[in-house]
Amino acid sequence: MAVSRLAGAVEGMPRVLLRIEGAALALAAVAMFYRLDGNWWLFAGLILAPDASLIAYIGGTRLGAIAYNAFHVTLGPLVCAALGLLLPSFDLIQVALIWAAHIGIDRAFGLGLKYNAGFGFTHLGRIGGAMTGS
Repeated sequence: MAVSRLAGAVEGMPRVLLRIEGAALALAAVAMFYRLDGNWWLFAGLILAPDASLIAYIGGTRLGAIAYNAFHVTLGPLVCAALGLLLPSFDLIQVALIWAAHIGIDRAFGLGLKYNAGFGFTHLGRIGGAMTGS
């Protein structure tokens, strides 16, 4: 399958700004977690939980990208936080902040949302040994 050079990735200053935005998201989520006196054992136990979605790559790049993206967009933690406020549930708020911190850290390191072309093709550019198609 032919893939564009960057598979629709952002380049230049917009890419830098998106990575800074990711770092800001991570810092804000961790600061709020600290301010709310969150359970740091819970934080340590769940910070990598969204990456369990990588298991879906066993079913192919399309399924893997769908699963990964579902757990790496900010809509998930926003809905989780809203539910935490409405119910109210301090546990859901903690989970939302941990989830948002994970997404922010990923973005800050340049790990963007995935394309069907393969794990290494993200909206923030290629990662790892991603090869372009011919």
